[in-house]
Amino acid sequence: KVSERVREKAWKTYEGLSAADGALAYNKKKKETWGVCIFIVAIDLDEVTFTFTELLKNISINVCTFFQFLKEVDVNMDTVSTKVDSTVSRLKKKYDVLVALYHKFERTCGLIYLEQPSSEISAELSSVLVLKNYWITFLLAKGKVLQVEDDLVISFQLLLCVLDYFIKLSPPAMLKEPYRSAVPAVTVNGSTRTPRRGQNRSTRTAKQLDTDTKIIEILCKEHDCNLDEVKNVYFTSFIPFLNSAGIVASNGLPEVDVILKQYEELYLKNKDIDARLFLNHDETLQPDVLSCSQLERTPLKNSPEEEMSLILPQTPVRAAMNNIQQLIMILNSATDKPSETLIKYFNNCTVNPQESILKRVENFDHLFKKKFAEAVGQGWAETGSQRYKLGVRLYYRVMESMLKSVRRVLTTSFLFSTLLNDNIFHTSLLACAVEVVMATYGRTASQSDGTSAETDLSFPWILNVFDLKAFDLYKVIESFIRAEPSLTREMRKHLEHCEHRIMESLAWQSGSPLFDLIKQSKEREGQTDQPETTSTPSTPSQHNHTAADLYLSPVKSPKKKGPPPSTNSTPNAQPAASPQTQKPQKSTSLSVFYKKVFLLAYRRLHTLFLQLLSEHPDLESLIWTLFQHTLQNEYELMRDRHLDQIMMCSMYAICKVKNVDLRFKIIVSAYKELCNTNQETFKRVLIREEQYDSIIVFYNLVFMQKLKTNILQYASNRPPTLSPIPPVPRSPYQFSNSPRRVPAGNNIYISPLKSPYKFSDGFQSPTKMTPRSRILVSIGESFGTSEKFQKINQMLCNSDCQLKRSAEVSAAPKPLKRLRFDIEGQDEADGSKHLPQESKFQQKLAEMTSTRTRMQKQKLNDGNDTSATEEK
Repeated sequence: KVSERVREKAWKTYEGLSAADGALAYNKKKKETWGVCIFIVAIDLDEVTFTFTELLKNISINVCTFFQFLKEVDVNMDTVSTKVDSTVSRLKKKYDVLVALYHKFERTCGLIYLEQPSSEISAELSSVLVLKNYWITFLLAKGKVLQVEDDLVISFQLLLCVLDYFIKLSPPAMLKEPYRSAVPAVTVNGSTRTPRRGQNRSTRTAKQLDTDTKIIEILCKEHDCNLDEVKNVYFTSFIPFLNSAGIVASNGLPEVDVILKQYEELYLKNKDIDARLFLNHDETLQPDVLSCSQLERTPLKNSPEEEMSLILPQTPVRAAMNNIQQLIMILNSATDKPSETLIKYFNNCTVNPQESILKRVENFDHLFKKKFAEAVGQGWAETGSQRYKLGVRLYYRVMESMLKSVRRVLTTSFLFSTLLNDNIFHTSLLACAVEVVMATYGRTASQSDGTSAETDLSFPWILNVFDLKAFDLYKVIESFIRAEPSLTREMRKHLEHCEHRIMESLAWQSGSPLFDLIKQSKEREGQTDQPETTSTPSTPSQHNHTAADLYLSPVKSPKKKGPPPSTNSTPNAQPAASPQTQKPQKSTSLSVFYKKVFLLAYRRLHTLFLQLLSEHPDLESLIWTLFQHTLQNEYELMRDRHLDQIMMCSMYAICKVKNVDLRFKIIVSAYKELCNTNQETFKRVLIREEQYDSIIVFYNLVFMQKLKTNILQYASNRPPTLSPIPPVPRSPYQFSNSPRRVPAGNNIYISPLKSPYKFSDGFQSPTKMTPRSRILVSIGESFGTSEKFQKINQMLCNSDCQLKRSAEVSAAPKPLKRLRFDIEGQDEADGSKHLPQESKFQQKLAEMTSTRTRMQKQKLNDGNDTSATEEK
């Protein structure tokens, strides 16, 4: 099935891998390596003539093993392109959703159907046939009506519709309670349940659902699903699918051959995963051990005293449903319209904003429905509208809370009116509220750390819907979190992640108002007076700025005397406190943004520095000074680029002028292992307009050329004045930290005290973790016998011994693989090569020696200095 063109290029790729350093693994796995090479080249050339499952079958490899092997094959960071990375990412997400849904589906059917139904049921209606009918119908429906196939929640709601439909067509003798009791309500005069073929299916099905919703109610209750949402999916998407698919019932169930044929066509068209193989528990699609650990597990039986704090199993589906239920419970008391308190605030404004607010909400309702349907499928417009309405409730709720706190600061009605009539403020606040809802519903099957994985509807999708600049949205995020204390930890983490995305790249995109603010600030203040940095004495330990500070800048503070400024003034300056002069201050939003960017930048740098240069502590301040100087003075280098690209270039430049052996390939290898990183960051960097290349090419052609004079100063006897290391405050979002491991400890963790929601509050908390097979110490509570403390002391003592031993005897680190960014043999930015007389072994030994000490010391320091480590 593979074209000659693909075969030839794949063979060159294969030869390159077989000849690469450390290629023993590829030579042992010749068939797997050859298959991976074909896969890579076929995608790059847009000549995929085979399905993903066909490839797995032909090279006899498991899907999870394939993904892992593909990652290992990327030896030089240029074997696998970003195009392939993107394709694999979509495959992974689809696979994760299918695995989670099939396991849920299999267990749910086990709760609905009898394993050995009574003899009156024909053998044709066996549990195997039932599973096959249901699953393939669901796969066909999912492929036909869903454009976003990695959406776990929508897919599961569609699965419940399939279950409801089939249960109503099943003989009651096959069903367990409570489904058996619910089914007779839709029979006709006690006669057989097989419908007449001539009967209109749409009318009949709609009538069933209208007259009796017992089954769908049971299913929704069992799985914590919102009944209205599932019914909406049933009417707007599932019934149209049944009509379009032409499914005909026979013996109470649709004919399998019809749906099989249609799914076969769909599968061959998509060229991805044949999900029918889940029915056979085919080893090709079985998850590996690690993936299995994330699937649903039946909880152990709790003792009577623990029964009140029973926690539902945190499977991907269950966790998603719990998050949605918590959000809905929070918003139950909220309304779709402004509250009386908000209306009072509106009436007290010099210009009443109520009409414009209501008009804006209505306009975005129509726009959001349209954009949601375009992304998910045309039948899902109402689902989008339901989610938007939840966002509107949250928008009004947060606005009221925010205004209550801001009212104490904005003592004049003019300032209050200015804020409430600011279009960007309201658009940002509404977009932030809707993003919280979208992220709650958008939990993915592979999500395990509380942050939302990327999907088609993930941030920054919301920016395009609301036609909003990322820099404007950033202004409201922190105030939003402070104003809504009921947000779950996951949602707080998600919003912080959005803020980080904005600061690291999105705010630096062309067309962002950030560049105009910086330019105007420099023109007004002069080139010697730069944007306020984190190292200034006035820098607070916490970011306590409100949304009013950021959106009203540069409106004069009400405490100062003087005529009120025009509401049309540009947000660039704020009147200074000096009574002698009226010299404008920098934009508050700009100075706060720079403070946060510098803090984020230093945290990233410090994390990477500890991993690579811990034996050269004096270099950190040099690298930081160059890094900060670039962000502050050469900010154009950030246009359409990423914060981490500047960080890696700064680190390499300082090591180069200080004659410290740290090669770019080692920096990239370490960076790749950090949290929340994307390979595109170093594989695809903007060089010039619409031209992209690797980060080393960016360093050579852009970074070094722009900063060469400044970089060389660090090699002189009079280096530039060093920038103070910025203070690292506690996160302003007040998260409970993750359990921290005792360094070199014997599986000992220190975890903050949890404050789980109680059942009386209407929540079922997933945060309470107390495995009975572990020791839990809670300071301030009765502990019991002293034997437990003695055991902990013994474990800690053993840990100290292990730490000392590891310092004396340490296994050699695994050699880092060779990276090839641009020209063969040139892995250094200046194009330097190894001496020709050196053998490959000598070259490799030199590389290992230069990095071995760093890595060993890092292992010992791991965990000792985590205060500045980027939160996961």
